[in-house]
Amino acid sequence: MTAKHRVALIGTGSMGSLHARVLSQSDRAELVRVVDPREDAGRAVAERFGAAWTPEIDSLADVDAVVLAAATEAHHKLALEVLDQATPLLVEKPVCDDLAASEEVVALSERRDVPLMCGLLERYNPAVMTALQLISEPVHVMARRHGPYAPRIRTGVSWDLLVHDVDIAIQCFSGVEPTRVASGVGYFHPDSVPGAEDNVETVLTFPTGLATVSASRIGQRKVRSLVVSEIDRLIEIDLLRRDVTIYRHVSHDAVTPDGLGYRQQTVIEIPELVSAREPLATQLDRFLDLVEGRVDAAQERRSILPAHRVVARVLETAAG
Repeated sequence: MTAKHRVALIGTGSMGSLHARVLSQSDRAELVRVVDPREDAGRAVAERFGAAWTPEIDSLADVDAVVLAAATEAHHKLALEVLDQATPLLVEKPVCDDLAASEEVVALSERRDVPLMCGLLERYNPAVMTALQLISEPVHVMARRHGPYAPRIRTGVSWDLLVHDVDIAIQCFSGVEPTRVASGVGYFHPDSVPGAEDNVETVLTFPTGLATVSASRIGQRKVRSLVVSEIDRLIEIDLLRRDVTIYRHVSHDAVTPDGLGYRQQTVIEIPELVSAREPLATQLDRFLDLVEGRVDAAQERRSILPAHRVVARVLETAAG
């Protein structure tokens, strides 16, 4: 039996706790160390999953890989520290809440030839994975990611929420980045950090189509929807229920002689999902494949920055 990869987890907040659980359930990884400067939080997670706790990263000689799930504002310093020790890294999205900082992290990964992966988790949503296999010639992608206010999130919705759907839109258009970005942002919640946007609406122009992407953290209902239009069909994805529905319009006929009544016929197809696994578990397996050299590290690295570049452009156009 192949030995499990020894993994250190940095950060034990909301996402860190989820990563700890998934790591503990993996038959390919072993959570051996939890890093968090807050002793109470760090020790609690470490003891729950049978790992050691340390307040700082220190030497990573005892691990094969690192999952970084600390607060976004701490990513830059921590990611550089991990990569400086030539340790494969899965960093929660975004890499950093600043494009130049994200580029620095990716550049260090390339320079040191160390595998790097960004936790753009919706790539591993079974509904998204299924839809991406079905999409052939999209002309319009419409994404909406709305939800209630979460005080723990200090960054605006562009880096926290929008980056997911921008990444999916780029995937829909075969990895091509948009040629034009137009956007508007709103600042509404009294508890938001100054400069952190609560709403963003953006239109991305691709060489072969458009994407309209909306993100909000002042919604009263959690919505995660994606609709992809092609000339002859529409693919609807619910990212919360994790299902896919395909619609094809067949006919539109008058049913009365005077033409006042009409009948529309639409064929509805519900394809079988390519996977039923939890996205975080699928993402972890992808990361472990990357660590083992089963995934092209250079290609994985190149897939990180396109969505980050677009989000930076969204904020630039909104500010301008």
